[in-house]
This record gives sequence, structure tokens and C-alpha cells, in this order.
Amino acid sequence: MERPAWAPRSIDITVPSVSRMYDYYLGGSHNFEVDREAARKALEFMPGLPKVMQANRAFMRRAVRFAVGEGVTQFLDIGSGIPTFGNVHEVARAAGSGARVVYVDHDPVAVAHSQAVLADDEDADIAAADLRKPQEILGSPQVERLIDLNRPVALLLVAILHFVEDADDPYGAVAELRDALAPGSMLVLTHASYEGIPLPQERAEGAVDVYKDIRSPLIMRSREEIARFFEGYDMVEPGLVPMPHWRPDTAPEDEDPWAFSGFAGVGRTA
Repeated sequence: MERPAWAPRSIDITVPSVSRMYDYYLGGSHNFEVDREAARKALEFMPGLPKVMQANRAFMRRAVRFAVGEGVTQFLDIGSGIPTFGNVHEVARAAGSGARVVYVDHDPVAVAHSQAVLADDEDADIAAADLRKPQEILGSPQVERLIDLNRPVALLLVAILHFVEDADDPYGAVAELRDALAPGSMLVLTHASYEGIPLPQERAEGAVDVYKDIRSPLIMRSREEIARFFEGYDMVEPGLVPMPHWRPDTAPEDEDPWAFSGFAGVGRTA
């Protein structure tokens, strides 16, 4: 397999990556045939996955605009993935001036592309770090330069926690990040779930098995399990709901049925 010029030398281009699969679902070009092959296998079981990803992005944009409207101008986007149109810093600045953003990802392709996109941006940067190691994120040069932890921060965990197994203590990692943030900070979260998927669970499990096969298990949690991530936060109305129902710009009934897969919510600390 020929290595594209944009692919860092350090990565193994024979192993699928969930962030590059996500890029493929969204119609991006920074993915390899091995990613496309895995994604196509998942699509055989859940053909609406691109609609789910689009609903994730749409929710993220609405939540960022909401945060700016509430006076929050600092954003920490963990599991940010490969840059696409309508990134957090673009949405935040369109909603108000002065936003500072740190993206975080452990995928070398996502980091390399984010560095290229943000090369001339003084108020946005990317840290190569892992959600499972909160102190690595909080102590990164990028966070220390751009984020004032004494002021409210919007913590974005969009479509990332379902790739963290219970054995890696995702609840502990989210709580550790929460405790490092100032009062008035927000948690913006989406999470996959069997609830809301417009086909039998047995069929959806086929797609989950694809992720297991590429050693990036997709953990489908219940609404109750997802709600636990908001401990220590006051939920913003309308609470933890299917993505199209969170402060929609358009009528939810006009959305594709796949957009209602999983849950989204925003919480704020007192």
C-alpha cells in the first residue's frame, strides 16, 4: 500500500482507525482503504452510520453556540478527530469573538492534520493525548498556553466515550476532568447506545463486532449508564435526549430515523 504524502511516517496504514473511519462516514478524504473496508463492513449492519455522525456534528455545533451564548469562550475538545468543515473554533468564533480552543486526540493522522489547519491560529491548538490520562491533557503545553482553568471551560466529549471500556474507568476520567475545571464549566457529550437505533439490536451488534475485530471496541451504554457521566453537573434543558431533540434548529420529525441513535446532553457545574 502506497503511503500518501499527508500520512505521518510513524503510523501503521494497514490497521483501521476509528477517527479515519469517522472521516470516511462524513465523506472526508483522509482515510485509507483499510479504514474504508472496515467502515463498509459496519455499514452492512448499520447503513445509517453516516446519518448518526452527521447528527453528532450538528449537535456539537448547537452546543458550542449555546456555550458561547452562556458566556463560555474556552473549549477543550477531546477525541476531536480529523478536521472537517464546521470545527469547534470556527463555530465558536462565528457565535462570538475571543474563543480559545484546544483539541485533543491520540490518532497521529488527526493530530497532524489539526496541526496543519491550526498552524497560523494563535488561539487554537492540538494536543496529542488520551482521554484515559486526564493529567496528560491538563498538563499539556497547549492547555497551559490557551486554557485558563480558573475560568469556565466547555469540555467536549462528542462520540468518544463509547470507545473507552469500563476497565479503563471512563467515569473516573470524566470526574477528574470535571474537578479540574472552574465553576460554570460545561460538559458537552454524545454517546452511542442500542436505544433509538431503527433496527433490531441483534443486527446492530454486527457493526459493534466490526469495531471489536479492529481492536477498538464500541461500548453501547444504556441511557442510565450515560447519565452517570454527568454526576456533578446540572443538566441543561432538555436533558439527556436523542441528538435531534437537543435544542433543534429544525423540526426533529424531519430528521432521518438514524439520527435518533444514542444520546446527547449538556451539563453545567454550579
